[in-house]
Amino acid sequence: MKERNKAVPAVWLILIKNEKILLMKRQNTGYRDGDYNLPAGHIEPGELPKEAMIREAEEELGIRLSKKDLEFVHVSYRPKHDETGDRVDFFFLAEEWLGEVRNAEPHKCSEILWIDPQQLPQNMPAHVKKILNCLSADEIYTEIYSELDLDFLKNHGLYVVR
Repeated sequence: MKERNKAVPAVWLILIKNEKILLMKRQNTGYRDGDYNLPAGHIEPGELPKEAMIREAEEELGIRLSKKDLEFVHVSYRPKHDETGDRVDFFFLAEEWLGEVRNAEPHKCSEILWIDPQQLPQNMPAHVKKILNCLSADEIYTEIYSELDLDFLKNHGLYVVR
């Protein structure tokens, strides 16, 4: 039987407090270290996207989210552009949680910061910046699905398939 395409599913958290969003600076992961990014992670086998987001928020930030705290705002598909394969990214927004936000994985994250979404740092993944720009322009609610084609990935230096 022919093997089917297996896209890697991931979840991304847009955490908002006082009109600012939370970004994390990656370190020691081997993937985009030194870049700012949203809290995120892979969906494990048998796990649903909201369950994965709740788990990742607790692992990375030490906070507890409930399913009702998570608002689904966007899904994006990216074709294979590096060794990790095709990607499906689920973006959730949360403005309420239990606990104090902290860097719960200092071995993978050198800092966390709250930032105005209109002043995103240069060193962050282009696909995440695109979604955040849509959110701040209120476009994300009318366009909850995006396809980031190979031209987009190549134009932003993200295409590294050899």
